[in-house]
Amino acid sequence: MHKQFASVKTSLPGPKAKEWLERRHGAVPHGVSYGTPAFVESAKGALIQDIDGNQFIDFAGAIGVNNVGHSHDTVVNALQDQAPRYIHTGFNVMMYDSYIELAEKLADLAPGSFPKKTMFLNSGAEANENAVKIARKYTGRQAVVSLSGGFHGRTLLTMAMTGKVKPYKYEYGPFAPEVYHAPFPYNYRRPDGMSEEAYTDLLLERVRDFFITEIDPSQVAAFIMEPVQGESGFIIPNKKFVKGVYDLCKQHGILFIADEIQTGFGRTGNYFAMEHFDVEPDLVTVSKSMAAGLPISGIIGRQQIMDDANPGELGGTYCGTPMGCRAGLAVLDIMEKEKLNDRAVIIGDRIMKKFEQLYDKFDIIGDYRGIGAMCALEFVKDRSTKEPDKDMVGKVLQQARERGLIALNAGVYDNVVRFLMPLVITDDQLDEGLEILEEAIEASVVGEKVN
Repeated sequence: MHKQFASVKTSLPGPKAKEWLERRHGAVPHGVSYGTPAFVESAKGALIQDIDGNQFIDFAGAIGVNNVGHSHDTVVNALQDQAPRYIHTGFNVMMYDSYIELAEKLADLAPGSFPKKTMFLNSGAEANENAVKIARKYTGRQAVVSLSGGFHGRTLLTMAMTGKVKPYKYEYGPFAPEVYHAPFPYNYRRPDGMSEEAYTDLLLERVRDFFITEIDPSQVAAFIMEPVQGESGFIIPNKKFVKGVYDLCKQHGILFIADEIQTGFGRTGNYFAMEHFDVEPDLVTVSKSMAAGLPISGIIGRQQIMDDANPGELGGTYCGTPMGCRAGLAVLDIMEKEKLNDRAVIIGDRIMKKFEQLYDKFDIIGDYRGIGAMCALEFVKDRSTKEPDKDMVGKVLQQARERGLIALNAGVYDNVVRFLMPLVITDDQLDEGLEILEEAIEASVVGEKVN
């Protein structure tokens, strides 16, 4: 295949990157990981250029941060307009209009046919932590329930809510109390011979039993759920499960928090992934692609719930910075004008057709799945046993990088390759990236057989 966009001139890391890697290892802690042994020079749309002259097609999007692409002109212009006027005054000290305008727009867009209000924070973890604070304040209850396999952040409380041990929780306890984990459906790994409907009914029954064996519902402030589990490998629940949990929450006066940090802003073909499941969350947390790379997050929630906290109980020094708010408004403008929700569906259809071909070609692919442009491949050693193949994922990602494609791993067993390409990617760039992926799998399989 003739490559138009991916151009790897030197093996990774290149000579300039090697110098910076040495400095990086001397200055940055070992616990801060990196996926690509390269340093960026520039990035535009779905392409990244490194300091050694290599160009990559980006299927990672800074872990789902760049749905509108790298350095979109509309975002850049908004920041250039804002910076000379003022960079930061602190919304708690001197307010600014962009905060209000972004809050109004997100409240209008979020699911729910009721009055909503919005507040801003700095990161996804901080949004989830504050959502729990708000839920506890409103309900007067302490417990919070998350789902097995879910990822909600790396702070003390969000680590406790996260449903995977390594690398997020291992040796970092003790964790925040009054956090419980209920089961979440992993349909690919349901018991052999069991239908998806029967499996869903079983898990919903276990959630109901959870209120008998683990915690009484009268003590639970909130359930927090990712509409599609991100770090666990893009695990997609069916509508019946999500609605079943939601109905249980309504029955017992428990608030339902939708963690839309990775799924929001068009990734699944809607502004919010919960729109696929026909539920109206009490609180929605957002970040990542919200501002095209600027550090900002938010909580959108029912007005009466959001208003229960007293002045000064919510906020922070940098929460909802002017630069972040302006970037957020620019993102919403781009999404509307360029119809990125529709584009996500088109991208997803194109990816899934390719995945079907790859599944037929390579028996190391156990499952492929997606919703909108949130798509993933799960690798196994054997399709009948479904034994996860973490090592194969590492080889595929390395082979892809050497050919000019950046992608990410994920999964409960670290055996999933996930795709979070910018939604502004062109068809030619997307197709070339998928062809590189196929080459990378081929090379990894051949290498496995030779070794």
